[in-house]
Amino acid sequence: MKKITWFVVVVLIAAFMAGCGGSAAKGKNLKAGFVYVGPVGDAGWTKSHDDGRLAMEELDFVDESTYVENVPEGAEATRVITELAESGCDMIFTTSFGYMDPTLEVAEKYPNVKFLHATGYKTAENATNYMGRMYESKYLAGIVAGNMSKSGKLGYVAPFPIPEVVRLINAFTLGAQSVNPDISVQVLWTNSWFDPVHEKEAANTMIADGCDIITQGTDSAGPQEAAEAAGIYSIGYDSDMSMFAPKAHLTAPVWHWGIYYKDVATKIHNGTWTNDPIWWGIETGITGLSPYNEVVPQKVRDDVAKAKAAIIENDNIFTGPLYDNQGNLRVEEGVALTDGEKLSIQWFVKGVNGKIPKASQE
Repeated sequence: MKKITWFVVVVLIAAFMAGCGGSAAKGKNLKAGFVYVGPVGDAGWTKSHDDGRLAMEELDFVDESTYVENVPEGAEATRVITELAESGCDMIFTTSFGYMDPTLEVAEKYPNVKFLHATGYKTAENATNYMGRMYESKYLAGIVAGNMSKSGKLGYVAPFPIPEVVRLINAFTLGAQSVNPDISVQVLWTNSWFDPVHEKEAANTMIADGCDIITQGTDSAGPQEAAEAAGIYSIGYDSDMSMFAPKAHLTAPVWHWGIYYKDVATKIHNGTWTNDPIWWGIETGITGLSPYNEVVPQKVRDDVAKAKAAIIENDNIFTGPLYDNQGNLRVEEGVALTDGEKLSIQWFVKGVNGKIPKASQE
């Protein structure tokens, strides 16, 4: 009887342990996986996420984190996400817009794993999306650019014409126009998140057209290097790019993903995680500006600080009257865009010189 009893006990324990395998159970130490669209050394978007990953590793209950870099959006992403789930990851972070559908596809097959997708909009019982209101920091960077530009012509190297990118271009433009209403922003599309050569070429084209400040929504330091070589100013993106353009780089709207990664890991560990999407504002610290170049006057810094305080009190960046770059009234005076309208925006504000390809609006 003792042998039978112990056999039953062993079977029950084994069944319990198997049930916990691959699940992010309360109190369980965690393993995290990250999927990156670019290299960790891109000095931009991917670097900022990897900095956040390393910050999350500081938590006592995060035993391990791993990443796969340079993963194309599409079928290859599905394969990589699946491999991370199979390797025992309790939570998987997929950090590019094009990973949205692959993330949901894999999440359906691994219900005990938590899937977190950056920049998307789809959810499942064990999957959600996360983002910060980067447009607020882009607006502040626009104030810096508006003050430092002499020509009134700014250049913006843009990746893909999705609402996220359009929103950031508009916010940067509005920030610059809060200083000088006549400022214009020229946009050139690279149709790539990370292509240093193409990004630099786009920047040089706009510099030749008279833009005296270059900024970007792409991930490499190519545009910053172009500005440095041309002897003009620049605004970086994603992370501090000043090391690549010490004279040109005025500041950069940057991500502090560690704030979110620590928070979500803690909730998963404590068993309090929910699949509610998050879109945190600048007051949380998830976005901000990198240190200023010494050439940025104190008055400009003070103006930015006042604007930041106003945004925290009442985010009214996209409040009318707002006209699009075709002269149509899009937002009436005193009316503010809703979050849904911000998240789906597919029109440029007045002063943006560029077009949104029709395919992106379908």
